[in-house]
Amino acid sequence: MTIHLVQAVAFWAALALLVYVYVGYPFIAWCRARMSPRWHKREPIAPLVTVVVVAHNEAATIGGRIQNLLALDYPAERLDIVIASDGSTDGTVARARLWVDARVVVRTFERRRGKAAVLNDVVPSARGEIVVLADARQRFEPAAVKALVSNFADHSVGAASGELMLQAGTTATGEGAGFYWRYEKFMRRHESRTDSTVGATGAIYAIRRPLFEPIPDSTILDDVLVPMRVMRRGYRVVFDPQARAVDGAAETPPQEFVRKTRTIAGIFQLFCRERWLLNPCRNRIWFETWSHKALRLAAPLLQAAVLACSFALHEALFYRLMFLGQCVFYAAAIGGLMSDRLRTASPKRGIPSPESRAPSYLRILAVPHAICLLNWTTIVGFVRYVTGNQHATWERATPVSVPALPPPMLRSSRS
Repeated sequence: MTIHLVQAVAFWAALALLVYVYVGYPFIAWCRARMSPRWHKREPIAPLVTVVVVAHNEAATIGGRIQNLLALDYPAERLDIVIASDGSTDGTVARARLWVDARVVVRTFERRRGKAAVLNDVVPSARGEIVVLADARQRFEPAAVKALVSNFADHSVGAASGELMLQAGTTATGEGAGFYWRYEKFMRRHESRTDSTVGATGAIYAIRRPLFEPIPDSTILDDVLVPMRVMRRGYRVVFDPQARAVDGAAETPPQEFVRKTRTIAGIFQLFCRERWLLNPCRNRIWFETWSHKALRLAAPLLQAAVLACSFALHEALFYRLMFLGQCVFYAAAIGGLMSDRLRTASPKRGIPSPESRAPSYLRILAVPHAICLLNWTTIVGFVRYVTGNQHATWERATPVSVPALPPPMLRSSRS
C-alpha cells in the first residue's frame, strides 16, 4: 500500500466520521423520532416540588433569582425553594436571608466543595417529591416548573430537562453559542421522542427525589451523570421545550472558553469513571451516547487529519480544492475571533448590550468560530482532565449579562 493510498484512506475515513458527527447523527435522530416515536403522557399535576439552587458568591444575582422563583406559576403551598451556599464569602447568604418567606430555606456550607457535594447533602433531605435543579444566574419563565412537572404524570419518566433559551448574540462568539445551543437542542428533542436524552440542561432539570443517587463529590457534570443514572434504573429522561430558562449569551471568547472547557473535561471524566456508558449491554441508549457525546471528543483529531491529508495530496485537484476550502473555513474562524476582540477591547464599544444585534457579517463567521472554539476547548479540556487541573468547582469568567427582572419585592424566609 503506497503512502498516497494510506493518506487517501485516512482522509476519507476522517471526513466520513466528521460528517457523521455533525450531520449524520442529527439526521438519524430526526428520522428515528419521525418513524418510531415513543410518546409519553403529560398532564397538569401539582406534586410537592423543591427547587434547589446551589450558589457560590452570587450576591449580585441571588435576590433576583429568589424573586424569579417565588413568582413562578405554581401552587405556592406545593413549592419549596432551597438556596444552598457553597462556601460563599461575598454576602450571598445575607442577601438570600432578606427574603422572609416560608417557602425559602437557606442552607450554608462553610467550605467550598462544588455542586455535586452540595447536592449529595441537600437533595436526599428535600421535601419535594420532585426536585428541580437550577443555577443562580438563569431565570425561569413563569410556567417553567409547571411544564417540567407535567412530564412526571407518566410513571416511566424519571427525569425531565427543560430548554435553555439564550438571548440573541451580539458578537461572533454570542452568535456561535446560540447556534450551538439550537443544534444541541435539536438532537435532545429527537432523542427524547425515541427514548431518552444523553444528560440534561444544568440550568433547568428535574428528577424524582427517590431516584437520586449520591455522586462523587468531584463530579464536574452532575447534569449528565444524575440523569444517566436515572436512565440506568429503567426510567426515561425526557426533554421538554415548554419548560424554559433564560440566560445571556456568552459574548466574549473567554466566557465561552471557560464554559466549554469545563464541560468537555467533565465528559472525559464521565467516560473514564462511568465505563458502563460505553457498553451496549449495560446502556440502552449506547448508540446515542457514542454518537452524541463520545465521537465528538475525536473531532479535533479528525479535522486535523482531513487538513493534513488534503495538503499531502494537493497535487490532485479535488484534494487541493478541499485544502483551500478548509483554509477559508479556518480564516473565517480567526476573523470571528479577531472581530470579537476588537469589539470588546474598544473603550468606546465595550461589550455590546443584550438589546443589540450582531452585524450580519459576524453571523457568517459565527459557525466556523463556534466549531473551532469547541475543538480548541476539547483539546484543553482533555489536558486539564488528565493533569488534574479541572476541578468540580465553577471557575468564573467575565460576567454574562443576566436577564432583566422587575424590581424585587421582599417577602418573608425560613433558614
